[in-house]
Amino acid sequence: MSTFSPTTARNPTAPISANQPKESTVNTVQNVSELAGRILLAVLFLLSGLGKIGAYAGTAAYMSSLGVPAALLPVVIAAEVLGALAIIAGWKTRVTAVLLAGFSLLTALIFHHNFGDQIQMIMFLKNASIAGGFLLLVAHGSGPLSIDRRLAR
Repeated sequence: MSTFSPTTARNPTAPISANQPKESTVNTVQNVSELAGRILLAVLFLLSGLGKIGAYAGTAAYMSSLGVPAALLPVVIAAEVLGALAIIAGWKTRVTAVLLAGFSLLTALIFHHNFGDQIQMIMFLKNASIAGGFLLLVAHGSGPLSIDRRLAR
């Protein structure tokens, strides 16, 4: 005699509990990828801002040679360092990302506008690509591994 009962039969269209760990893995990969993306976007600005502190006079002279007042250098350093830290932490991500996207496009136009020089053209496109990455942060936010998400709870 069989102990199988129709009431204990599994519904073939019902989700299998084995899918739960798969979903959890997908979420973990997505969350870590969002954090890694923020870090990779921001580390360039963090290192650049810190580098400008170490080469302050040279950076000020370079800015002046292109018509940008050297008096703006402290603002540039603060924008790069503080903006990078905010993006990495996921704090005020959308606002910071808009500002850094604008900063990236502005610096591309001011410092990398000589398209006759292939390196300058590549630097321009690099800045435009970085701005695109920041605009994705504006559209999608910082993700769950962020201060923004923690404060929203």
